[in-house]
Amino acid sequence: MGHYFSRFFFFCLLLIGGFVPAVAAQAPDTLPAGITQGPSIEGTTQYTLPNGLRVVLTPDPSKPNVTVNMTYLVGSRHENYGQTGMAHLLEHMLFRGTPTLPNALAEFSRRGLRANGSTSTDRTNYYASFAADPETLEWYIRWQADAMINSTISREDLDAEMTVVRNEMESGENNPFQILMQKMQAAAFQWHSYGKSTIGARSDVEQVDIEQLRQFYKLHYQPDNAVLIISGQFETDAVLNVIADAFKDIPRPKRTLPREYTVEPVQDGERLVTLRRQGGSPFVASMFHIPALGDPDFTLLDLGVDMLSDTPSGRLYQTLVTQKLGASVFGFARPMAQPGYALFGVQLEPGMDARKALDALDESLGSLKDKPFVEEQLKRIKNKWMTGWNQIYADPVSLTDALSDAAGAGDWRLFFLRRDQVENATLDSVQTATEKYLVPSNRTDGMYLPTAKPVRAPLPKPVDLSALLQDYAGKDAPESVEAFDPSPASIDAATLREPLDLPNGTVQLALLPKATRGDRVQATLLVQFADAEKLKGKRSVAQITADMLERGTDELSRQQIQDRFDALQAEVGFNGSAGNLSVHMTTIGENLPALIEAVLDVVRHASFPAEQLAEYQRQASASIQSSMDDPMSLASQAISRHGNPWPRDDVRYVPTFEESLQDIASISRPDLVRFHEEFYGAGTIRFSAVGSFEPDAVRDALAKGLSGWRKAPAYARVDNPFQPVPPEDFDIDTPDKANAFYLASQPIKIQDTDARFPALYLANYLLGASETSRLWNRVRVQDGLSYNVRSQFDASSYEPSGSWDIYAIFAPENSDRLRTAVQDEVEKVLKEGFTEQEVKDGVDALLKLRRLARTRDGVLASAWINYLQLDRSFEWSQDMDDALAALTADQVNEAMRSVLKPENFSAALAADADKRHKNDNGGS
Repeated sequence: MGHYFSRFFFFCLLLIGGFVPAVAAQAPDTLPAGITQGPSIEGTTQYTLPNGLRVVLTPDPSKPNVTVNMTYLVGSRHENYGQTGMAHLLEHMLFRGTPTLPNALAEFSRRGLRANGSTSTDRTNYYASFAADPETLEWYIRWQADAMINSTISREDLDAEMTVVRNEMESGENNPFQILMQKMQAAAFQWHSYGKSTIGARSDVEQVDIEQLRQFYKLHYQPDNAVLIISGQFETDAVLNVIADAFKDIPRPKRTLPREYTVEPVQDGERLVTLRRQGGSPFVASMFHIPALGDPDFTLLDLGVDMLSDTPSGRLYQTLVTQKLGASVFGFARPMAQPGYALFGVQLEPGMDARKALDALDESLGSLKDKPFVEEQLKRIKNKWMTGWNQIYADPVSLTDALSDAAGAGDWRLFFLRRDQVENATLDSVQTATEKYLVPSNRTDGMYLPTAKPVRAPLPKPVDLSALLQDYAGKDAPESVEAFDPSPASIDAATLREPLDLPNGTVQLALLPKATRGDRVQATLLVQFADAEKLKGKRSVAQITADMLERGTDELSRQQIQDRFDALQAEVGFNGSAGNLSVHMTTIGENLPALIEAVLDVVRHASFPAEQLAEYQRQASASIQSSMDDPMSLASQAISRHGNPWPRDDVRYVPTFEESLQDIASISRPDLVRFHEEFYGAGTIRFSAVGSFEPDAVRDALAKGLSGWRKAPAYARVDNPFQPVPPEDFDIDTPDKANAFYLASQPIKIQDTDARFPALYLANYLLGASETSRLWNRVRVQDGLSYNVRSQFDASSYEPSGSWDIYAIFAPENSDRLRTAVQDEVEKVLKEGFTEQEVKDGVDALLKLRRLARTRDGVLASAWINYLQLDRSFEWSQDMDDALAALTADQVNEAMRSVLKPENFSAALAADADKRHKNDNGGS
């Protein structure tokens, strides 16, 4: 649960997890009484109930899972003065339950649903994904109907949830960029509610009136203000009948929703925001008012923003990063129901001149007339945009979320219309739209400049969506294809595992060809080399070599490599450490052979340009320094170093932050070239692919791409044997941090082949890995101390070496109560054990979650890579399911008590010491 962040905002924060296309929606032979069919776009169809509830169905039998998203057209935009944060608070409260279901989260967990909710400026949604099952689907639809009108919204639940909401609020306050962005919004929007943070003002949230909250619920949580979106594997006739029956007793409301009067006036001059807080890396940013999502200008402007902020082709990157004025750049246009904003930002290294960087940012954004866009830039961004759109369309979970956001911004059909707008966008139209809004007087940043004749941005006009979409029909709906069975036996039977024998080594293969929505395919390449002795002293250079692969080859620049991947509608991720290089790929099936060849060309012929290495070092340094006062990073490092016995030159050694900075700064281009030449090569290679592709074409591409490549040093896995660790507690002071982090860890001598492993796997789920777990119910639900508390059990597949971890995020003043609650609950479960009913419910939920995981192509591709290394197949997964199904409470409790020893835990608590000790004498 949480307030809404766009995909672009997630990117910004990173700077400081039988599948076939959806079929055309089949019109039911007879609609349930009173239901009318509305617009249908490419297999996605709208229906309307007599009470006004809109239902959007997008069936996809290829995915043996279902995602349900109930979207209410209410967000922080609809809050009045004194009510900020109410939409988000109400999102939390709905999960507190109804008279017939008092703990919704627990029931979701018991039934194996991945369920949550989110709140944005324009909408609130509640969603769940689960393995396709008509009974589960009907249950969740009926829960949505129950929650729409019967949610309790009690004072007792509000008080219990308040600490959790406050905890979430404080976690955002730990991030300087997030706070800076909130302050900029407040400065940019003088009157409109878009100037308020979705999570709300602390005073409003803490003093919220329960009756006002109930009235807000009754006003907005009504069928005529909601859109129910369902995608995945289901029968349209059956689902419509369930929906009609579930919502039949909810009448169309007689109330009229309040009219929205506020129109933000055109900004009439530059505005300045300066934020000063301890910790983190410096940022500078510029924000501009822009049109609403439904305005055709928005999509054109969105393309322009992406062209400006693209890395490494965009002018912001060229102006700031290459000139060493900033470490990295980003930009996005946020899609909103009413005129919103675009944001451009620059992350700086400590010591860089923030004023100079801001001047360069503003100058670069103001140079559109003098340095207009070129066709090559537009083509590049269109390719990226369409790749992203196609990936969303191919995934039921992402598609429901995108349709929900589009509905919140005015109409779900905007999701399809925007694709057409991108395809039809011309260079002149993008230039005109971008130039029109990126003017100095429309900007909020860190500078104010008097201007005699300011250039005003136009006031965006209201958009008539009915007229805009009146004749819109979209493209032809995709053809129906057969469904895929995600059972382990079916996966094993459908996977081709004959190895590819080449002169320079054998490539182990796991190829699972099957139809997918949008003809997408997920693939993973694993290259392994050398052993622990040969890799001594090469921990940092091994990682940086992998990270630097796609930054240039003998013949291609970083931009040309990126353009090559974009042209193949692909996303590629390179990851490496010690003797491993893994490359994760996704593209359309017909492009997979070409993508394989392109990836292998990059891996084999990487050139490690000096200027790119310098940029990488600046970015890595800024990221590490941002972590040096982060509670989670500090606690995690303390525990990791405490349990690490290896010497400084061993690849398994855990460095300090200072050592990491030194290691990164010491790497030179010759170091990378030597490592690449010595260790990268054929010999031990594994490849998996799941989705729409031709196996023979993949084998040919691998043979071609690997032909003639030198052999790598013989691979031997770097082991990680069990190490006894003396328990120790670490108290870490994190001044001026609103949030705290607790991590406790116990090393365990166990392997996943141990007969106790299934029981321990379940015991961890029941202790702290679900919303029905003991820790969750005690720490979050009962005591309200933490926004998130979890338990995590791990056992190696290679040797008897594992761990049991417990962690929580909370307010510093609750530190002692949190630690006591965790310790008490662990001791209680060891003493009393789990009941037969808990075990039965946990097994049922875990089996459903495991089945859901097997419906995801990316999960299958990754699993096959692991199984190839272990000489396993999905028979292992089936055996695990069978072992779980046979467990009794006595077996689970006996296994747990044999390994879980509270006295063996080491714990780190990172918190602001001053805030923590405020409650030493009692109180909360």
